[in-house]
Amino acid sequence: MMRRILMLISLFAVVLNTSCESKKEHKEEKSKLLVTSPIIKDTITTKEYVSQIQSIRHIELRAQERGYVQDIYVDEGQAVKKGQLLFQIMPNLYRAEMQKAKAEAEFAKIEYQNTTTLADSNVVASNELAMAKAKFDKANAELELAKVHLQFTEIRAPFDGIIDRFRVREGSLVDEGELLSNLSDNSKMWVYYNVPEAEYLDFKMNHQDSTQAKVSLLMANNKKFTEEGLVETIEADFNNETGNIPFRATFSNPDGLLRHGETGSILSTIPFNNALLIPQKATFEVLDKHYVYVVSEDNKIHSREIKIGGEIPHIYVVTEGLTEEDKILLEGLRKVREGDEISFDYEEPKDMLRHLQLYAE
Repeated sequence: MMRRILMLISLFAVVLNTSCESKKEHKEEKSKLLVTSPIIKDTITTKEYVSQIQSIRHIELRAQERGYVQDIYVDEGQAVKKGQLLFQIMPNLYRAEMQKAKAEAEFAKIEYQNTTTLADSNVVASNELAMAKAKFDKANAELELAKVHLQFTEIRAPFDGIIDRFRVREGSLVDEGELLSNLSDNSKMWVYYNVPEAEYLDFKMNHQDSTQAKVSLLMANNKKFTEEGLVETIEADFNNETGNIPFRATFSNPDGLLRHGETGSILSTIPFNNALLIPQKATFEVLDKHYVYVVSEDNKIHSREIKIGGEIPHIYVVTEGLTEEDKILLEGLRKVREGDEISFDYEEPKDMLRHLQLYAE
């Protein structure tokens, strides 16, 4: 009986030991982490810049004469044509002044004609004829001036565009120069954005003719505008406080979707030759700095700061901190600590990119 009991105890111990070893092996197998290396490839990244959208022509419509607003012929937000009548300032006073000037011009004309007849007959001196001529010319000039004042009571659209909010209503008394509304030509839009000095230099080196540089516009709803833009203007001076220089891209706006005053983001492509690429998921941030875990020759991990030069979906372009020979931790970054010794499987960089389903060419 004692021998039986001893045999059972021994068998149980063997089974228990085998189970523990199996669990230990399984645990060790499960704790293996995935490691890869950076890869060097030519690629194109997209840089995003906050931008302001403006109409190519956005003007203030102001009263040119003092008076009461007699009529408003359009509505806020309405599309108008060049020469279309928008506002009418009460013209009675200016019409009366024009009639007066017209009568005086007619009188001066008759007087000049009579004097001419007398001068031809040597009845009056040539000086008197010259004075009559001057008086006639003055009367005509005053008539033209009165016509201009009368025309100023009509506010017409100087170009095709869209009327903004009204600042006055019918019956309002307006002074000369008072704001009535705004008019925007939205057929094309100017999009302004600021570029840091280093990126400006890269841009100029890669685009000898900057007017051929194309950019895209990401609208406020996070959707791309259908039309591409052309970088047409770079301002002359850098802002000493920010170190930026303003760029201006022009976008066609055939459907009138964009309006003056909108915001968005310019998306500009930047080429990188022989760029060092790593997956974004292999990085972590501490106080706005980017780090990776580098695996040393003794299989221990150490954090290392890196500099990011650009990004494409799921991939960073690294400009400092890594070489092609380094091994970096790809997964399980939250499971390890500085100095941990790890067991890992190595994934080739090309396979890593393929698994991400990205093309960095």
